[in-house]
Amino acid sequence: MKSLQDAIYNWLTIKIVSDARPDDTAAVETTQLFEQILAEEHKVDSHEMKRDAIMYYVTVVQEGQSKEYRFPRDLIEVMLDQIRQEPDKYVNYPEED
Repeated sequence: MKSLQDAIYNWLTIKIVSDARPDDTAAVETTQLFEQILAEEHKVDSHEMKRDAIMYYVTVVQEGQSKEYRFPRDLIEVMLDQIRQEPDKYVNYPEED
């Protein structure tokens, strides 16, 4: 991913899903993938997320510099909303032993 903002957006979108569905192995693994992209490709040392009624705020530390990004909640929560509206289309298949 070339853009740090795009990587944060993708991470945040799936992070919201994996937080709401901790047993969703695909969401958890995808969250981990985007955390790896943030660390390896974008040199993000840490990240913090906050939200209010309208926005999500993500603060990252990249090579010692703190940067904040804002995203509208309706944009970030669209995937989670879709899963909640049509749960039969988003069945979680447990990992096989």
